[in-house]
Amino acid sequence: MTEPAPAPVIVIVDPLGGSCRSQNPNLPHVFFDDAAVTRGDGIFETLLVDNGVPVNINRHLQRFASSAAQLELSEPDPHIWREASAVALAEWKKQSAASAVMTWTLTRGRASTGRESAWVTVSPIPRQTLTERQQGVAVITGVRGYETTVDTDVPWAVVSAKQLAYAANMSARRYARAHGADDVIFLSADGHVLEATTSTVIAVTGEVITTPAPQPGILPGTTQQALFAHAGKQGYTCRYGRLTVKDLKKADSVWLVSSVRLGARVTAIDGKKRPEPKNAATIARLISAALAADTDGAAALAGMDGDRLDKPVTSSAGLTSRQAAGGGTNTTHGGQSPDKTTTAKKKSRKKKKK
Repeated sequence: MTEPAPAPVIVIVDPLGGSCRSQNPNLPHVFFDDAAVTRGDGIFETLLVDNGVPVNINRHLQRFASSAAQLELSEPDPHIWREASAVALAEWKKQSAASAVMTWTLTRGRASTGRESAWVTVSPIPRQTLTERQQGVAVITGVRGYETTVDTDVPWAVVSAKQLAYAANMSARRYARAHGADDVIFLSADGHVLEATTSTVIAVTGEVITTPAPQPGILPGTTQQALFAHAGKQGYTCRYGRLTVKDLKKADSVWLVSSVRLGARVTAIDGKKRPEPKNAATIARLISAALAADTDGAAALAGMDGDRLDKPVTSSAGLTSRQAAGGGTNTTHGGQSPDKTTTAKKKSRKKKKK
């Protein structure tokens, strides 16, 4: 009999002040008027948790900040998000030592308050993700529907941000599965490879690893960046360049790389199966080693108080959570509710002095 999966961990975060509180995963925590629900207006990051630490955390923090800037959200304080991650992981470790998925979410918040909402979750790795790691994925290719210059020609599109509005990507995956595949590799209108629905595309030929050049319309890949940093030290030539479907078919192997799926080898393109490449095991090990070589997660959480919940945190700006929130406030649900008890006591003391 298999053991039940660990329950997800949810930690609500005050994105400005940094206070945290644990949330029962069986109870709702997002208000009806939150922009995440009504508009898909927010950003997120998904990290792999391995050996109890978030992998590649600094690259995720950098991309999180970039996404926030593009959507004109407040700049995420790295200290606050590291602290919240430590709190969530401490809760997760109480019930499981298994690898997991950590997700950071920052939204524009409630329409009624104008305060941003934020939370961190830790949950089991989906079985489908583990299967794709081991067995690979069949893909179809298709035009994404906009040019690679969309961010400059249509700056409000913010397609280079990791935003919550993933409906089109999820629709593409459903379409792929309805047509006998697992995922979609998006192409530009002129036939150049962009990315997959939730991952970066890399092609390997000999000891040359190629991925589409960073440009508007392509989300910077944190796993691909870690791979290039590590593979370059192992003697591989890592380059950014234009790729076509023809290039993918000619490559020794093609991979979809992402934070939790790691590397999923492409086993078929547009219905045509690809032969098992000689370098499959080598590249799979290289991708895993690239993330294992990243020690930022352990260093980033060193000294963090994983047992701290509902206590003020000193932000990188030197303010405590209560000072950053405007002073004398206690955060409940993203710092939106004032501490009425504290306020009442202050008024009482003033009356006594008079």
